[in-house]
Amino acid sequence: MKGNREVMRSLAMLTQVGLSMLAPVILCVFVGYFLDEKFGWYTTIPLLILGILAGARNSYLLIRQIQGRESDHDKKLDK
Repeated sequence: MKGNREVMRSLAMLTQVGLSMLAPVILCVFVGYFLDEKFGWYTTIPLLILGILAGARNSYLLIRQIQGRESDHDKKLDK
């Protein structure tokens, strides 16, 4: 039962990291496409790059937070 809980927790964390990477990319591409269509500005590629960088930053911060929680949990178990 405990192993199943750990598998589900890991799957949830993996999904959360993936969504935190994907959401800014999709949002920036849609905004870039809208600006291209509406005003004729060529912003899709720069906004795509911005979305990738924002998604990478979000994922990095989330992974650091998850690792911090796990190390705190391990320290409590050692005591």
